[in-house]
Amino acid sequence: MSARQESWSRPVEPGRAALVTLLALALFLGAWSLLHVGFFSRDQVIDTPVYQRYGDAMAGGAVPYRDFAVEYPPGALPAFLVPSLARGEAGDLEAYERAFEVLMWLCGAGALGLMLLTLDALGADRRRLGTAVGFAAVSPLLIGSVVLTRFDLWPAALTVAVLAALVSGRERLGFGALGLAAATKIYPVVLLPVALAYVWRRHGRREAGVCGCVCAAVALLCFAPFLVLAPGGVASSLGGQAERPLQIESLGSAFLLAAHQLFGLGLEMESGHGSQNLVGAAPATLAVVLTVAQASVLIGIWVWFARGPAERERLVLASVGSICAFVALGKVLSPQFLIWLVPLVPLVRGRRGVAATGVLAVALVLTQTWFPARYWELALEFDAWASWGVVARDAALVGLLAVLLWPGQGRSTSRPASASRA
Repeated sequence: MSARQESWSRPVEPGRAALVTLLALALFLGAWSLLHVGFFSRDQVIDTPVYQRYGDAMAGGAVPYRDFAVEYPPGALPAFLVPSLARGEAGDLEAYERAFEVLMWLCGAGALGLMLLTLDALGADRRRLGTAVGFAAVSPLLIGSVVLTRFDLWPAALTVAVLAALVSGRERLGFGALGLAAATKIYPVVLLPVALAYVWRRHGRREAGVCGCVCAAVALLCFAPFLVLAPGGVASSLGGQAERPLQIESLGSAFLLAAHQLFGLGLEMESGHGSQNLVGAAPATLAVVLTVAQASVLIGIWVWFARGPAERERLVLASVGSICAFVALGKVLSPQFLIWLVPLVPLVRGRRGVAATGVLAVALVLTQTWFPARYWELALEFDAWASWGVVARDAALVGLLAVLLWPGQGRSTSRPASASRA
């Protein structure tokens, strides 16, 4: 190995890590700022008015789930309330949006820092660390303006915190973060079987039980006040998410949109549950098929991890694969769901991680071919350009899942202790 190659394989020194952090934050701020100019700022489809309504109601003393309906779990409420408290005049949407953007930027910056902690615990070298955080820092330009007006950077940061704690040996802290993340946006719960298997194999059944109780206690703590004050409202919120039909950008819808463009298949769109959905016998059937496929792949990932060595790199791979399966094979696939993948996919080691990050970048860019500029043409007219954009993006996400799950060479991700000493 040459001297130059050796320098790239060494762990990052603390001073260099601090420099990388500052550069990543500066790059992230620059990318974020560019979203306010040019085509990024046009034709936006925003959720901040809904968030403002929630936040203003809470700031005025109203109780969520009891006095007004909320479609999100309780852990999401701080993301709506803080901008309402931070701005000056009530009802000022522009002031709320500015405060909300600052909050989301801080969540994104936190996710970058947690990525660095995770990679440091994994012993990542300079090249791996720089590539991972560099991609995440410029990702706002790949995602587009949706990152400004959705609260998904909050649960995304919490999900990275779970992995950062687990690979650093702070398992109970990681399970506490997992409970909070699942109480914020349900999807992180797919990490629970992987995390439990990891702790069980490394520290025994008792410690896994304790960690599971920590996770449940934190989640229950988030839900408990509202379960007491408005049990029906909480049940309606969770039930509404479970009953959602086939969303127009999901993989199942992509098949139907392709059939519409190629063979003239008749489609019907209906708005509901905060999204535009395809309704009818075929969409309902595909929604069931996707749900079964999603569950089957998730169970397969969990079993694969539980039957192998409880190594940190395998933990990361299984966790990222689980989140990707949840996104790619779900019956609901909104553009902001891709935000969940941005701080996770680059954590995967080696050529697999580089390839997966590249495929994710393609999926992000493909999403911008119709969202937000042509979204309503897609939803209302089944526009051909937008329809094929959905097909291509969903195919890229399936490809990303395949890259993550493709069998490797089967060698251990950790060197034996004797080799390390040698």
